Amino acid sequence: MPVVAEHVRQFGRDHTIFDPWHYLPVLPRKPGARRNGAPFQDWPLPPALERLPRALGRGDEADRAFVAVLACVPRQGIEAVAAACTQALAARTVSAEVVLNILARRHEPPRPDAIAPPAALTLTVRAAADCARYDRLRPSDMTSAEETERAAA
Repeated sequence: MPVVAEHVRQFGRDHTIFDPWHYLPVLPRKPGARRNGAPFQDWPLPPALERLPRALGRGDEADRAFVAVLACVPRQGIEAVAAACTQALAARTVSAEVVLNILARRHEPPRPDAIAPPAALTLTVRAAADCARYDRLRPSDMTSAEETERAAA
């Protein structure tokens, strides 16, 4: 059977030990629990994650935004999420979407190698830049005075 969790044994009475990371899957359904729940009291987080809720503001939407950032920790790692929060806080563009975007950009797949075109598609005659051909499209009865007048208008 796989190990679900390990805890240090607590001796004595009236001691409750919580690991807030075990409650992380519940937070998207109850985001206010992060602010009021017993497992999340005195939760030691990296400094950037400590500052993020204050920067997001107060209320249910701010709680949901912070929970969305915390939900990235199991996949991305605490260091990567903290670095993304630091970057967003430094840029003063703090929102869950910004932090998630920073995290996504760090894991973009590499660009594919360039494909060389077949020899049959290679140009044999170099294109010449001939701006005079545009002059041939203008009406021939236009004088230079009319050109100057139109350009000034």
